[in-house]
Amino acid sequence: MKKKCNKIKWLGLILLCFIKTSAQQTLTLEDAVKIALENNYDIRIAANHSKITQADNTLGNAGMLPTVNASVVDNNGIQNLSQTRADGTTNSLDNAKNNSLTYGANLNWTIFDGFRMFARRDQLKELEKLGDIRLKQTILQKVSDVMAIYYDLVQQQQQLAALDSTIVISRQRLTLAQNRYTIGKASKLETLNAEVDLNTDTTTLLRQKELFARTKIELNEQLARDTKLDFKVSEEIQIDNQLLLANLNELASKQNPEVEALVLNKRISELQLKQIKGNRYPRVQLNTGYNFNESRSDLGFATRTSSQGLNYGFSATLPIFDGFNQHRNEKVAQLQVANSQIAIEQQNKTLESQLAAAFQTYQTNLELVKLEEKNQAIAKQNLEITLEKFRIGTIPTIEFRTAQLNYINAKVRFTGTQYQAKLSEIALKELAGNLGF
Repeated sequence: MKKKCNKIKWLGLILLCFIKTSAQQTLTLEDAVKIALENNYDIRIAANHSKITQADNTLGNAGMLPTVNASVVDNNGIQNLSQTRADGTTNSLDNAKNNSLTYGANLNWTIFDGFRMFARRDQLKELEKLGDIRLKQTILQKVSDVMAIYYDLVQQQQQLAALDSTIVISRQRLTLAQNRYTIGKASKLETLNAEVDLNTDTTTLLRQKELFARTKIELNEQLARDTKLDFKVSEEIQIDNQLLLANLNELASKQNPEVEALVLNKRISELQLKQIKGNRYPRVQLNTGYNFNESRSDLGFATRTSSQGLNYGFSATLPIFDGFNQHRNEKVAQLQVANSQIAIEQQNKTLESQLAAAFQTYQTNLELVKLEEKNQAIAKQNLEITLEKFRIGTIPTIEFRTAQLNYINAKVRFTGTQYQAKLSEIALKELAGNLGF
């Protein structure tokens, strides 16, 4: 009967653990990135900025379309009037009312402005592309942040598992020490030391759980969702160890958003120079309109006048001298183009340097992962042997504790080097402009 009760108890505990585990939804990296792309505030703001540049790219904004305006003007007046005519007669009237009403529609169209409108149109296209590049840059940065936090959670989860296991071992050690003390084979000091070490391990576990919970909140914040939402992450960190520096340099020269943005900025500066040079040419405008005019006066030769009809014409202006401002503006624009080219060269050199340094760190971390993986296996084997010897009482407590701490430290170093290697991989792919999502 007792065995049956114990069996039921264990089944209940297993079921309870299953229910608790099932309540936490597993969040994959792909899901996290997808949620960030949809919800992240910075990405949404950058997307709206991109839409603004898209909305600005129109023929009308470039000045290539005519403008049509409707207008109405109604003027009224009350005056005391006195008139002296050519024949010497006079005529006067107090509180004479005057009224003038004009309304109609007018069209103005710049048909030539020194090709500035065409340069402006091309500039708007480049600004739209620049908006897309800025959006891509924001996406890369935020996805990189999400990946870094996600894999930080994975390594912390692995550390929690290691700390859980060492708590189990510390409890076994305390139980053994108490049993040995009871039968007179160990001193009270051994029991107290085991209890202190268990409390120390428990404190470390609680601190790690706190950090794990705070990092979850940070990830939820990046995903712009409820910060109290709980979830699980993947069990392992998969590292891409096949990256090549030559391939990364080639990708970066084509896809790095900073370089792309600087190339577009140079093109925009060249088009700005073209617009400024357009001020040297004449500006020709067409204008036409259809208007209605009506006026009334209580005193005068005509008390009521009305007209309606079409008017049209053109105007042309040519700058002759503006105090050498045109020359100054062109020189400044040329210098801005030159600075844009220098910025491109500087960014290419900086990018090359960043890739070389990041790749060196990446290779070092890959080597450290291999080394720490071996150390972890050795420390685990050493702990297992030490634990068996401790159970039979052939080694002192301090030697057992040393083996236990060595295993925990080896486990933490291994997960830490995996995480650092993954961060190096992410940094390289971000510089290359391709994180794989």
